[in-house]
Amino acid sequence: MSAPLRVGTRGSPLARTQSGQAAAILEASGEAIQMVVVRTSGDRLSEVSLAKVGGKGLFIKELEEALLADEIDLAIHSMKDVPATLPEGFILGAVGARVDERDVLVRSSELQGGADGLSGLPPRARVGTGSLRRRAQLAALRPDLEVVAIRGNVDTRLGLLDSGDLDAVMLAAAGIQRLGLSVPVHPLASETFLPAAGQGILAIEIRAGDEATRRRIAPLHDAAAATAAAAERAFVHTLDASCTAPVAAWCRLEENQLRCDGLVASLDGQQILRATLTSEPAGAAALGKEVATRLLEQGAAEILAEVERAIWAG
Repeated sequence: MSAPLRVGTRGSPLARTQSGQAAAILEASGEAIQMVVVRTSGDRLSEVSLAKVGGKGLFIKELEEALLADEIDLAIHSMKDVPATLPEGFILGAVGARVDERDVLVRSSELQGGADGLSGLPPRARVGTGSLRRRAQLAALRPDLEVVAIRGNVDTRLGLLDSGDLDAVMLAAAGIQRLGLSVPVHPLASETFLPAAGQGILAIEIRAGDEATRRRIAPLHDAAAATAAAAERAFVHTLDASCTAPVAAWCRLEENQLRCDGLVASLDGQQILRATLTSEPAGAAALGKEVATRLLEQGAAEILAEVERAIWAG
C-alpha cells in the first residue's frame, strides 16, 4: 500500500479549505492523505504591501522549501499567487478546475439594495482592496471613489465593513464560493473588469521528476483550466510582471476557440491598454504571449516601469 500523500498548504482559512476540497477528491480516488500546514512569508508579512515586498512567490516559497526537503509531496496554491516561471526543480503536476473567475463587490449593510455593482456606490465611497489590478480598474471606471489599501484573509476584509471603516470591499468570487460564505455579493462582469491571471484556478506543485506523485494526483487535473492557465501565465511571463502588478488576463473556450483578453493599467487608471485575440486551444501559450506582445507594442513596459517607480517612491 502506498504511503499517504503529504499535502502542503498555507494556514489561512481559504488555503486550508481549498486544499481540503482537493484532498477530498484524492481520498475519493482511494488515496490516503496527510495535511501539512506551512506558514509562508506572505502570511508573516500581513501588514506590508505585497507590491513592496516583491509579490513573486511570496505565498509559495516556504512550501517549495518543504517540497525540496521531502516534507511534503505536493503543494496546493491559488494559481494567481504562483509566478509565471517556477524555480528549477518544480513543476505543476496538475491544474485544478476553475471556479468563478470574477471579482465581486461586497457592500456594507448601509449600502445594500439599489443598483448592482459599482454603479450603486455613492460618490466618494471607500472601497477596500489589496490588489493594484483592482485599484487601477476601479480608478478607470469610478474615479470618484476612494480606494483604500487593505490586506488580510477574507473574514478580516469583510470585518472592515462591519466596523464601518469601509463602504465596500472587492474580493475574488472563488474565495467566497470555496469558503461557502453566505454574503450578498455583486459580481463584476469579466469582460469589463478583467480578473487576475489564474484567478479561480488551483495549482498543484510537485517536484520535477516525481512521476509517481503526478500519477496519483491525476484526478485533480482539469484540461480546460490547464489550457486557460497556460495562456494566462504565458501572458504574464511575456510582460515580466509580478503576481501583484496591475495586469489582468482572462482566457476561456468559446465555440472551440480559445479567447484571451489581456490588460495593463497605470495605477491611476488613466492608461488602460487592452488586447484580445483567439486561437486553437492547442496554441494556448503562444496566444497568451501574442496578446502580451500586442500590449508591449502599445507601451505596456513603460507603464509597468512607472508603476514600479511609484510603488517604491511611496
